[in-house]
Amino acid sequence: MTGRPLRLVATLLLAVLVAGCGKADAGPQPWHGGRIFLATGNTTGVYYQLGGGYADLISQHLPGYEARAEPTGASVENVNRLGSGDMEIAFSLADTAADAVTGRGAFDGRPQQVRALARIYRNYTHLIVRADRKINTFADLRGRRISTGSPKSGTDIIAGRLLTAAGINPDRDIQRLNLSLPETVQEMRAGSLDAMFFSGGLPTPGIKDLLTSAPGAFRLLPLDDLIEPLTAQYGSVYTTATLPMEVYGSAVPTPTITVANVILVRADMPDQLAYDLTRVLFAHQSELVPVHPEAANFTRESAAGTDPIPLHPGAARYYRNG
Repeated sequence: MTGRPLRLVATLLLAVLVAGCGKADAGPQPWHGGRIFLATGNTTGVYYQLGGGYADLISQHLPGYEARAEPTGASVENVNRLGSGDMEIAFSLADTAADAVTGRGAFDGRPQQVRALARIYRNYTHLIVRADRKINTFADLRGRRISTGSPKSGTDIIAGRLLTAAGINPDRDIQRLNLSLPETVQEMRAGSLDAMFFSGGLPTPGIKDLLTSAPGAFRLLPLDDLIEPLTAQYGSVYTTATLPMEVYGSAVPTPTITVANVILVRADMPDQLAYDLTRVLFAHQSELVPVHPEAANFTRESAAGTDPIPLHPGAARYYRNG
């Protein structure tokens, strides 16, 4: 090929290269086809509500991306699906995320390459018992039928650790059932469960429905006495707080165990996308509050405190520079 045809091919190649450069300069290109899936939790929990709201914000305010929240079994499943590439964003309890980073607990010997976008609101551990079962102390749980949450969820992990801290073997000393929150609520109402654990924001819709639909039939038990053995083994990831009586119409305030929530992504997420996702979360945070009031319970300053889970470099840039 000589002469004009050769020059024509060269011209076309140059045009393609120039167009490609121009496209690159136009801004970040969609990652994974522009689809972003958020791993949340049970459909009657706070993760699912806030995850849906956050997905809407991403779709509305991040050009080139469409996001969708997916119901899951929560923290451990979320981290696993994030690691497999099935999800791009995951909600998780901070203790589960710390286990994932260090390769312990449910991730024993398998450290996960996850990074945090933000530390958000904290979860309150709910221990709810049927009032007619004469369960007045934590020790009274021995031998009872108890739901510790979805299999390998953050709730399941905390419940197991609390039981162990109290000297109760969670697999031998109780009749342990791993049920989702909707299933747990149904079984509590039916009387086939004596007690249940759930770790969630305030209010958790499924729990509010259970407690307010049958006043006096269920009680919340305090858990703050177990903070010392928990922190001795797992560090400051666990704290205490009082669950206000007005949240669920309880007779008294309930001191309990709390743990922060984090929003996670894979370590290999492009820095610019992680930056943009973090920016959207805070630039439009006020739009999340009507979705669930827990959206008001974190700030840009507190969100950067994700230790021991490393911040994604893109998120860290947002917290430094805005």
